[in-house]
Amino acid sequence: MVNKAIFKSYLGKLLPGTDATNHEGAPAYPLSARETLAQYAVTGTFNGTFYANGAEQLDAVKALALQVEPEFLAKVAIHAAEKGYMKDMPVMLLAMLSSLQSEAFARAFPRVVKSGKMLRGFVQVMRSGATGRKSLGTRPKKAVQAWLERASVEQILRAMVGNDPSLADVIRMVHPKPSSQERKALYAWAIGKPYDHAALPDLVKSLEAFRRDQRAPVPDVPFQLLTSLPLTREHWVAIARKGGWQMVRQNLNTFARNGVFEVDGFAETLAARLSDPEEIRRAKVFPYQLMMAWRMVDSQVPDVVRQALQEAMDIAIANVPAIEGNVVLCPDVSGSMSSSVTGYRKGSTSSVRCIDVAGLMTAAFLQRNPKARVLPFENDVVRIDLNRRDSVMTNAGKLAAIGGGGTNCSAPLRKLVNEKAKVDLVVFISDNESWVDARRGGQPTAVMTEWARIKRINPAAKLVCLDIQPYATSQATTRDDVLNIGGFSDAVYAVIAAFAANRTGAEAWVESIEAIEL
Repeated sequence: MVNKAIFKSYLGKLLPGTDATNHEGAPAYPLSARETLAQYAVTGTFNGTFYANGAEQLDAVKALALQVEPEFLAKVAIHAAEKGYMKDMPVMLLAMLSSLQSEAFARAFPRVVKSGKMLRGFVQVMRSGATGRKSLGTRPKKAVQAWLERASVEQILRAMVGNDPSLADVIRMVHPKPSSQERKALYAWAIGKPYDHAALPDLVKSLEAFRRDQRAPVPDVPFQLLTSLPLTREHWVAIARKGGWQMVRQNLNTFARNGVFEVDGFAETLAARLSDPEEIRRAKVFPYQLMMAWRMVDSQVPDVVRQALQEAMDIAIANVPAIEGNVVLCPDVSGSMSSSVTGYRKGSTSSVRCIDVAGLMTAAFLQRNPKARVLPFENDVVRIDLNRRDSVMTNAGKLAAIGGGGTNCSAPLRKLVNEKAKVDLVVFISDNESWVDARRGGQPTAVMTEWARIKRINPAAKLVCLDIQPYATSQATTRDDVLNIGGFSDAVYAVIAAFAANRTGAEAWVESIEAIEL
């Protein structure tokens, strides 16, 4: 008789053996170069994560960029900027692309660099030498010059907030050729050189007038250009009224300290803006940013504003799919998930942890799929009682409060198998660094073994492994019924929904990037 312990199969297919190890040294499956680059692009921030530091991430991205075509590299940069809402990674990929002989750089640049912050980030990467050179070079210099000439006066003023490099540094570096007397005066004013005041744009004239005399109307400029002045409560009300949606969200405590909510009716005005669906969509806000804003507003911020943040959350997660059938959500609540979701960097480490994001995504799925089961796991499945009628904020907080223990990704699957549960879709939200259930190298992972057992009961079941950290391995190999995907923006939901509904295959994530037109 054949030794069944050795010749394990499922529906005529041998389970694949592992040929890589994760950061815990446990056997795992490597992602393809395209999958890995996409994974880094939507989760990597070049800060230190639980398992890898920023330099290691940089080295990995540089190596991966050389393994794919320039056109795919450009598409990944665009996807990371437009769908992943990332900042550092897209400009790093652009910098890599600028050294390759391809027209893809010129086509991708305007779609990635849409703000002064992204422009300064790109120049910073180029000057750092991280991509092998410390000067811009002809093509990047022309791209920066073109951005400056296309930019509106408002964009130029927003770009003046921030340093290393400052916008003035960028202008001095690329020597843009002004197309008008107004633009010539604007550049000279920005770098502190003599300029023709009469030729300045009206908005800059109003800023200069306000700097001279605070009795003048408050200009519609970034408030950081005004904070060195003696601002009154009335000034702050005007600033809040004119500020963009993200700026208002980020500065609620500042507004409270400066008395804006003491003005009759103004709290209601700001609350209406914060919960405006169109403004929320335009802001491209991460749902976890809303969760943290809600947690961190102090007692001086009125309840109506706090409630508006919860309403904004409901709008921000409105495209979480409602999926037919039996859905199981498996958030990782192990010790490694306590690390900052955007990594550690001195002076700017986010207080948002991976477990916060996993809890929020799980709670959002649960709200849209009220029949879904939630099986948090660490060493084993953790019991938790979630009230489906509670808000996303409340349920996310309950999940994030668990924390600790090792990582055993196969635990929820084993529980489902032992129950002979009916399953249509299982979604893991994890860093995929499973080690408690590790086996010898070359053997199938425990996740794939348990998944095969589930498939005997549920042949049509599908598995999604959503990774929220920039690592290059998975506990489940990509195939027809297994989707590996990365990221923590709302862009992942559409891919998961299409996969669950059989509209796309396991390569859906990479294919969605390849479909971008340059």
